Amino acid sequence: MNLREKIETDYKNALKSKDKNKISTYRLILAGVKDLDINNRSGPQKKETNEEDIKKLLKKMIKQRSESIEVYKKNNRNDLLEIEQGEVSILSEYLPKQLNEEDTKKICLDIISSSGASSIKDMGKVMGELKKNHSDTIDFAKAGAILKQLLNK
Repeated sequence: MNLREKIETDYKNALKSKDKNKISTYRLILAGVKDLDINNRSGPQKKETNEEDIKKLLKKMIKQRSESIEVYKKNNRNDLLEIEQGEVSILSEYLPKQLNEEDTKKICLDIISSSGASSIKDMGKVMGELKKNHSDTIDFAKAGAILKQLLNK
């Protein structure tokens, strides 16, 4: 079962169980996927929406919600905070598990040593390697902070 089918099945199950929070989140996801379909069909490079496109959409949606969560924390809006956190947990179910900070640091150290990176000027080269080999499993915001710390020594 591909990612789109899994999301649609989960949406139908949420409708049956009448879980309003899940229903609204799945509708947001499916609307985003439909927008992707339309853009891919009408764009200069016509193509079918694939798994990678959907994963990018989900990552973008998680990033948006994470930014909202920070704002709600600062303003003590716990009601809205809980809604956003619920949406993030649902969106995260469809992406590969993200590595924790310790594992990310280990991978960064390995790439730094194998590529011969020695200063902050080499950060782009290291990030390129990370994106090429670990794009689904690494949070690049964390990786960027770790790389800055490691390369500024």
